[in-house]
Amino acid sequence: MNDDRIAWRDGRWTHPPVAAVEHGDDLVVTAAEGSDAWRLTSYGFVHDSEHALLAPFPQDTAVEVEFAAAFSQQFDQAGVFVRIDDEHWVKAGVEYADGQPQLGAVVTDGRSDWSVAPVPEWLGRRVLVRVSRSGDALTIRASVDGGELRLVRVVPFPPEAHAEAGPLICAPTRAGLTVPFHAWRTTAADAALH
Repeated sequence: MNDDRIAWRDGRWTHPPVAAVEHGDDLVVTAAEGSDAWRLTSYGFVHDSEHALLAPFPQDTAVEVEFAAAFSQQFDQAGVFVRIDDEHWVKAGVEYADGQPQLGAVVTDGRSDWSVAPVPEWLGRRVLVRVSRSGDALTIRASVDGGELRLVRVVPFPPEAHAEAGPLICAPTRAGLTVPFHAWRTTAADAALH
């Protein structure tokens, strides 16, 4: 299987963070207070201020991002962002909500939806989020501390779309969220869903 690290400098930010500093192989990113990605559903607002470091995401490839999930405030989050345009995107990863880390995804096709599952044991640990693009779908998987990948979600995704993907960090409710991203890789797409 192809396993190529993407250089941090090869990405472009959707919205520049407060700071992004290379420390060894890591990229240590500090989010702006109020940064987020959401469109309309339930809350009635559009937030288009996420910090996502993106590179091309062609068909039949996967993107992997590893980070430390050391979160403490409502909606602190990090993971992978997949973007077609302002109204069509997916974010997947760990988000601190209702007092604990939640593994989930927001899928946006004009309007956002959100699915989560609690993973309290993931707090402060090394998380890998993998998004595989193949056929008419994205397959989102995640693991902690090098463990077995678990299925998070299967998302319809147009095979002809030009898309970009890469690391994401947002801090909707506070200043000072800093996340070390340990790796950003591209690999071959998953061979099968199961």
